[in-house]
Amino acid sequence: MLSIVGMASSLSENIIAEIPSYITVYKDGSIDRPRQAPFVAASVEDPLNKGVSSKDIIISQNPPISARIYLPTPINHHHLPILVYFHGGGFFFESAFSQLYHHYFNQFVSQIPAIVVSVEYRLAPEHPLPAAYDDCWDALQWVASHYTNNVINSEPWLTNHADFNRIFIGGDSAGGNIVHNIAIRGGFEPLHGGLKIRGAIYAQPYFCSSKPVGSEPVIGHEESLLYVAWNFVYPSAPGGIDNPMINPLAPEAPSLVGLGCSKILVCVASNDVLRDRGVWYHDAVKESGWKGELELFEQKDEDHVYHIFNPESEHAKILTKLMASFILE
Repeated sequence: MLSIVGMASSLSENIIAEIPSYITVYKDGSIDRPRQAPFVAASVEDPLNKGVSSKDIIISQNPPISARIYLPTPINHHHLPILVYFHGGGFFFESAFSQLYHHYFNQFVSQIPAIVVSVEYRLAPEHPLPAAYDDCWDALQWVASHYTNNVINSEPWLTNHADFNRIFIGGDSAGGNIVHNIAIRGGFEPLHGGLKIRGAIYAQPYFCSSKPVGSEPVIGHEESLLYVAWNFVYPSAPGGIDNPMINPLAPEAPSLVGLGCSKILVCVASNDVLRDRGVWYHDAVKESGWKGELELFEQKDEDHVYHIFNPESEHAKILTKLMASFILE
């Protein structure tokens, strides 16, 4: 989740890097993430979770990739769509195992009969980008490998209940950025079994560039959190803030016409600092000549990732219904 702050101009002797109120890196190697939500356990067959079971799974030991998987219970459908989800947090905090996302997906899966695989990818600065992108691609490939039965750490919830012709990817904020990069990769690198990404959901996606867009301020643009966070999580990025992974319209970026999915839903919020970036991305896809179905949804009077913070709110329920139509139709 992002808002505008600046990198600390002077660091104390014991601090080597800091984004105030978000993350502090100390000389002894310890890291403080004050906005990190508490971790909570999964809940298999817990009646308090509105007919949703969840459990934690290992995808890979090297690199270490795991996930929390959600299944609606009782199972009334044996061929459920799959949503492979990438959480937000600027690439440097939050978790698939946090209370925030666990509560959200219990609400989500109680309303949408789908299997959710919420990916626990590696975070910066311990693991700078592109580690998170590679982890999320590997997680998606692991899901697809169940279709061919050529899978390590096989997961029976997928084997027994998944419809592999309906694989979706989704994410909020930094996770929405990951969605874009996975969809681009999916356009030129096949999934196991020749499977295709059916659709992609971008919830208030995190993009940036050296040139402000829309209502972004010209003065102070380089001090905004959007700019500062990228340099923090990917300090060696070729092109810096105009690296194609953060700026999909950079000169070296692959054409959006190659996005490897058949439909896209871009969701923005009117009060969000990233609102104009989401519209900018949607318009760029529309103008690229990409041949899929494209939809833009804007929620008025809401801020960044409002649906994650308040999944039981009326506006969050509206978004959930929209996502349900997108996934289930």
